[in-house]
Amino acid sequence: MKKTKYIFFGILCTLFVTSELYSQTDKEQISAIRNESNTALKSYQNEKVLSFLTDDVLITTGNGTLLCGKEELEKYISDGGKSKMYWIRQTKEIKVNEKRGLAWENGIWNGYDPEKSDDSIINGNYSAMWTKESGVWKIKSQLFVTLSEN
Repeated sequence: MKKTKYIFFGILCTLFVTSELYSQTDKEQISAIRNESNTALKSYQNEKVLSFLTDDVLITTGNGTLLCGKEELEKYISDGGKSKMYWIRQTKEIKVNEKRGLAWENGIWNGYDPEKSDDSIINGNYSAMWTKESGVWKIKSQLFVTLSEN
């Protein structure tokens, strides 16, 4: 009986330690979501892109247009027509406030039009506010500023 208790205790400790080793930090979770978002943007999976945002998301586009909420963003995307433009965000920094479930991300973004070039044709900087309000990291707000056009 004692041997069984020790084996059970050993298994329990092993599970606890390995779960801690393999669990992602908040920064790693945000980075992984950003990578998923980039993949979805490049493959024009708009519904998946929208799934990474809160319903009341605020987006300021690179030209200064303010979009309030997923519905308005979805309309903005559909009004864009058959454009093959896509955007890739490259994270430079992520800071997390674990107590409040908030995070700040900044980096650079590049816009591509595969019908014109393999190279970026427009780019700039961005900042994003993330929230873990629902238990999963989602983007609450994003600000994009266009700084260069080719």
